[in-house]
Amino acid sequence: MSDNLKGIALMVLAMLGLACTDSVVKLMAAYMPAPQVILIVGGATALIFSAAALIHREPLFSRDFLHPAVVGRSLAEAVAALTITASIALVPLATVSALMQLNPILVTLGAALFFGEQVGWRRWAAIAAGMVGMLMIVRPGLSGFDPNALLAVAAAVALSARDLTTRAAPRAIPSLTLAAWGFSLVPFAAVAALLIGPGFSPLNAASLAWAPLGVLFTLTGYWALTAAVRVGELSTVAPFRYSRLLFATLIAVLFFNERPDGWTIAGSLLIIAAGLYAFLRERRRS
Repeated sequence: MSDNLKGIALMVLAMLGLACTDSVVKLMAAYMPAPQVILIVGGATALIFSAAALIHREPLFSRDFLHPAVVGRSLAEAVAALTITASIALVPLATVSALMQLNPILVTLGAALFFGEQVGWRRWAAIAAGMVGMLMIVRPGLSGFDPNALLAVAAAVALSARDLTTRAAPRAIPSLTLAAWGFSLVPFAAVAALLIGPGFSPLNAASLAWAPLGVLFTLTGYWALTAAVRVGELSTVAPFRYSRLLFATLIAVLFFNERPDGWTIAGSLLIIAAGLYAFLRERRRS
């Protein structure tokens, strides 16, 4: 198997793992507030990443933690975790997953605005088309508008900020250390949100039974995503991120009895088409 095929397989595995994580979060959110879900799942994931970094003798404490890009990345990770979890709890899973597909388009937009990357008119048109797709799903001001869907848009923006600050982080920082640092603020942000908002709910066996699966799926998704980018060519592997929407939609239909409407389906297809076109233009330009 070539490196690109390995990368594609790993990317599809990563998207399956993250789609399963979303479904576990939705199940747990039926028993407790969304910040408490991310406190349990995100806190356990942070501990495991930290332990893995120590096993590999990678430093958990360094001056690089105070680097502006690293601090920004950690803050973006915390905001993304909270907004994704809240949106999954309040919005249909297929809708959240569709809006998450804005991430590659927003990264292209951020690279042009903040890193001075050259973006031609065709990719600007793809970015505009992606924004139109987002509006078709959210439908602000129309009868189908759900304000909670804006949480998913905020999550996509936070994920894009995380990816952009990852580019700016010092390359000397090992990936495991960066992942551990990124998750380190998530439990603190979750506790703050609980204290400000709904407070803690009593734990029970039904809610905690899903937690190990949530941690396992999260670790699998992050590991496979990192490995996919390192094994295969980014321009070949990256488009397979969109398989997450397929997995999430199947889970939503089969297990949560969701039925995405025509506007959501059309907007999702437009976002995917815009993202793929932007990838192809970037590959041809390179």
